[in-house]
Amino acid sequence: MPRAWTLESRPVEMPSHDNFALKDIELPPLANGQIRVKNDWLSVDPYMRGRMRDVKSYTPPFQIGEPMQGGALGLVTESRAEGFAEGDRVQHMMGWRDEAVVNAAEAQKMPAIDVPPQSFLGYLGMPGMTAYFGLLDVGEAKEGDTVFVSAAAGAVGSTVVQIAKAKGMTVIGSAGGQDKCDWVASLGADATVDYKSPGDLLEKLQAAAPKGIDVYFDNVGGEHLDAAFMVANPGAHFAECGMIDIYNTTEPTELKYIANIIGKGITMRGFIVTQFMPRATEFYEDMGRLVMEGKIKSTETVHDGLDSAVDAFLGLFTGGNTGKMLVKV
Repeated sequence: MPRAWTLESRPVEMPSHDNFALKDIELPPLANGQIRVKNDWLSVDPYMRGRMRDVKSYTPPFQIGEPMQGGALGLVTESRAEGFAEGDRVQHMMGWRDEAVVNAAEAQKMPAIDVPPQSFLGYLGMPGMTAYFGLLDVGEAKEGDTVFVSAAAGAVGSTVVQIAKAKGMTVIGSAGGQDKCDWVASLGADATVDYKSPGDLLEKLQAAAPKGIDVYFDNVGGEHLDAAFMVANPGAHFAECGMIDIYNTTEPTELKYIANIIGKGITMRGFIVTQFMPRATEFYEDMGRLVMEGKIKSTETVHDGLDSAVDAFLGLFTGGNTGKMLVKV
């Protein structure tokens, strides 16, 4: 029988296993315009933490007792939708489960690019598109710029590092621990900042970026954002992708250097990747080319089995992943 993870209670700070339950579910018979999909890869992402709060946002909150949602890849096992046939590989948002009935309008066939299928949940999926448009469109990064990337060992951050290097930029990546910093350097970063090592984060960033930064790609917020305000060059652009540093706390964020946004004329813009979905073809063409040229590579942290999905999700907040965090169903 199909199974799905449900949200049983809303976490106030750091989630725990007690907030979730894995339950048997019944799937409805297919209606016209629907497909049945057997999931084989699931994505867990930091933004899902926000959906566990009962607040108005850009996407509706998870409902208590109902199956959660998230990115997934799978094979069509039955179709009553034009353009979809049994055996097609598709991407959709009915994750956190092993089988789903999906409206065909909400599923996408995978482009014919010779990469492992799970890549479409990583650097050729939502994280990759977030990195691509966040850096080049929101951050307005250009050749010759110095780019600072926080959470540079994560799915989005590691892709930002590689896109920036492929486009002729100097890159500084922040990550937690020497092993992760070494990996970020292997992706091409010109300098790394180990935020977990002893010492002041601002001083580390100043040492890594003696000429300042022109673009900050923010995945963390908090102290990283504050340090970026201090080190930013006049006219710098901040692409605000995420603030994982504050997702599991109720304490207010303290920013000592935010006034620099005025004197330095910093442009700070938040964004959601869905804003750029109409430009997906542009993304696939350029990123596909970079992948084929060997300029973009991927590392994944994989948890095996649907039972491990909560462990994978919680690992996002404890440094448990290098690259994209995935669940192989």
